[in-house]
Amino acid sequence: MGGSVGDMPGAPQSGAQAAPVRPPARPSAVSFGSRTDVGYVRDHNEDSLLVAPPLFVVCDGMGGHEGGEVASEIAIQTIAARAPKGLEVEVLGHAVEEANLAIIDAAAAGVGKEGMGTTCTAAILENDRLAIAHVGDSRAYLLHSGALQQITRDHSVVADLVESGEISPEEARTHQWRSYITRALGLDPYMTADLYELSVGAGDRLMLCSDGLYSMVTDDVIGRILRDVADPQACADALVEAALAGGGADNITVIVTDAVDAERKRVSASVKRARATVALIVVLMVAIIIGAIAGFSAWVSNSAYLGDVDGKVAIYRGVPGEVLGMGFAQLEEVTDVPLDDLLPGVAARITNDDVRCDSVDAARELVNGYRRDAEARKADESPGTAQQAQDGQASEGAGATAATAQPDPAAPQPSPAAPQPAGTEGSE
Repeated sequence: MGGSVGDMPGAPQSGAQAAPVRPPARPSAVSFGSRTDVGYVRDHNEDSLLVAPPLFVVCDGMGGHEGGEVASEIAIQTIAARAPKGLEVEVLGHAVEEANLAIIDAAAAGVGKEGMGTTCTAAILENDRLAIAHVGDSRAYLLHSGALQQITRDHSVVADLVESGEISPEEARTHQWRSYITRALGLDPYMTADLYELSVGAGDRLMLCSDGLYSMVTDDVIGRILRDVADPQACADALVEAALAGGGADNITVIVTDAVDAERKRVSASVKRARATVALIVVLMVAIIIGAIAGFSAWVSNSAYLGDVDGKVAIYRGVPGEVLGMGFAQLEEVTDVPLDDLLPGVAARITNDDVRCDSVDAARELVNGYRRDAEARKADESPGTAQQAQDGQASEGAGATAATAQPDPAAPQPSPAAPQPAGTEGSE
């Protein structure tokens, strides 16, 4: 689907999911192109995309036929309805989180399949600003001054292994756990999206894609195509063709958008004041530094996150990580909630200090929610009901010849225990 400012996208390409589109809230200084393809191995396309400038979204579903494609389409529909009309990154993040709840509710109502989910990378490109909300292992890249940069961080097992130095980026491309993701829409009601906001300039090029592209094509080849093919639609087509030539082992979805110079000439008030007097600059710098220190201190003292202490969920006051060897967190309490009782994706995020909260009280409320969810799952898995049913059948069958006990269909069935690596299986 190619177009420019004010054009509506055309018909979906080969293997595309029909996605709702809407005109931009205001004229958007972008030109764009997009394409999705089922690839050579899959028999159906679980990817969905939305091209409605200034809003662009790529979702890569998981859960198999009538599962992944349903989840990705629900996400597209929800984000199209809930996304902000302007460049508001927090509102865009809330739209993605509402899509997460919509998928969970749909599965509970019997729509699609239980356990279905999807990745999501949503972007708003407006004038010289870019906002992104991201969950999973689809990606957003920016070509800036001829150099390709990966903006988003993959929520995947292999990405964690690369960051920890256990494997190289080259090994990650063929690793046996490359399809396992640690965060997705549709699996955890407490899921949050990663948010990014940055400036772009004339000549910058944004690309959103599913893993069907970068798993088949190296970043060097992606960067060369983005640099060499000027037309956004021709560029999207060339990227998909490169992935097909590389094997086409997965669904492939690509959106390419170009930032256009809005030629806005403005001079900030701070620059004018800076030219007035050097002394004022010094005063402003001192005030900014003091304010930043005070603001950072207040933010750290009011923040909290969840961590792992001896296999239990722990609450920390502050923020994880260190700066110049200095830590900014202290252990507040170790709860009675074992990590083993949580969903694998949730447990992985907690182990990686990736569950942040606005306060210690908010962290306690979140842990209480995890506790209730774990207790509910244990209650569902209790063998008591099945045992009572079997006892009743044994009593009714006393004295009968060659009686065969029948299982109670209402009794909860045990889930097969299949060993899984940490994380959630992703987009196949």
